[in-house]
Amino acid sequence: QVQLVESGGGLVQTGGSLRLSCAASRSSISIGAMGWYRQAPGKQRALVASITKGGGTNYADSVKGRFTISRDNAKNTVYLQMNSLKPEDTAVYYCRADVAPFGVTTGAYWGQGTQVTVSS
Repeated sequence: QVQLVESGGGLVQTGGSLRLSCAASRSSISIGAMGWYRQAPGKQRALVASITKGGGTNYADSVKGRFTISRDNAKNTVYLQMNSLKPEDTAVYYCRADVAPFGVTTGAYWGQGTQVTVSS
């Protein structure tokens, strides 16, 4: 089994920045699309940003212009640069990686979650 290890969460004030990282524990796995999701208290887990193996990106409307997703395919690592943070960004952030050994998604792995708290 593959583990996704997340890091970079923490407590910041409104307007601050954080960079989240998520790396697969095994480099031999074939990873397709990767993404970040978040879940705030009382809300469903929702997509924040995703990135294909070729670098195509998709963002939730609420984070466009503030967050940037990127990846390093050689390291099976995905990043989320979070700027101009707002209190409504407070949530547990989860990394997701699709497993696609032959170019077709067959499953997915999830990270353990990292807390992001933005104070006003």
